[in-house]
Amino acid sequence: MDFGLSEEQGMIVETVRAFVETEIYPHENEVERTGIVPPELGREIQRKCIDLGFYACNFPEEVGGAGLDHVTFTLVERELGRGSLGLTVFFGRPSGILMACEGEQRERYLLPAVRGEKIDALAITEPDAGSDMRGMKCAARRDGSDFVLNGTKHFISHADVADFVIVFAATGEEETPKGIKKKITAFLVDRGTPGFEILKGYDSVSHRGYHNCTLSFEDCRIPEAQVLGEVHRGFDIANQWLYGTRLTVAATCVGRARRVFDLALPYAAERKQFGKPIGANQGVSFKLADMITEIDAADWLTLAAAWQVDAGRPADRQIASAKLYASEMLARVTDEAIQIFGGMGLMDDLPLARFWRDARVERIWDGTSEIQRHIISRDLLRPLGA
Repeated sequence: MDFGLSEEQGMIVETVRAFVETEIYPHENEVERTGIVPPELGREIQRKCIDLGFYACNFPEEVGGAGLDHVTFTLVERELGRGSLGLTVFFGRPSGILMACEGEQRERYLLPAVRGEKIDALAITEPDAGSDMRGMKCAARRDGSDFVLNGTKHFISHADVADFVIVFAATGEEETPKGIKKKITAFLVDRGTPGFEILKGYDSVSHRGYHNCTLSFEDCRIPEAQVLGEVHRGFDIANQWLYGTRLTVAATCVGRARRVFDLALPYAAERKQFGKPIGANQGVSFKLADMITEIDAADWLTLAAAWQVDAGRPADRQIASAKLYASEMLARVTDEAIQIFGGMGLMDDLPLARFWRDARVERIWDGTSEIQRHIISRDLLRPLGA
């Protein structure tokens, strides 16, 4: 077992970390204050990422990406996790689901997304369908060679800056062992398509500057040529995509936790009370010991899951474990860091309150902690017939 990074991986980690520190950190406070990333700043971050050769590094070389393996890409995401999500989204990691594009779709959507000419967003969640994807009400009915889409999506991340959206909609029903379920199809829908409107979403306490949007579809006509993958097979495509995004959530949680720890450790060594550093007290030093142990455990769990994917082995349980543990670890670490800083930890002079608020959503999106526990327990019990 080799737990070391290759020379190339070490250089990638150093490069991405330096990028985050020099291009992301300086703008974080203003984004946090205003909740807005100026368009020109987003384009500048995107351009610099392209110049570095890291844009769409999660895509294979044959379509113009960097062709990073899952372990190396997870390291990239870990370093990006140190920065504000509202800014790092412009670092550019298009949805891997776009690899399902065929024919003309590659020229219209896949390749422009990889080159940074277009930005995509993914639309699954609805007001009445979050974890229960196959219960969605947004539906598309066939009309000749087109589909007509009606319904609403919400909590759609960064749709406000997207050029097109990958929309999942019900296109029929089927009988399953658990009753009647919707058949799902994925569609590529351009911004500006008649009947499609991108609306302001909800104000969130987490990840300010990284906006969620509400999407409205009213008799929105979509040519069949814009079906992504096969009709009625969108659920399979979505599962493939969620496979990777849960690893991303785990990795970014580790990166954010390490940044928090890097603030708490020197403070505990320097801050004096009763004539000695507070870190000399077990009430603080034991917190630090627990924090770094949990961070390291989440880090290795995440990288081990990525390695499992690279090895071509089933990794659903490992990825679910990484997402579950890392997201819940981040909540504990940010909370303990604030406790170490005391009242100052909650002041806007420090970024800890932001990390604390940002941490809360990680246990919800891309599959709640409860969904991850369901995946893990199902993987354990099914072979035993339970």
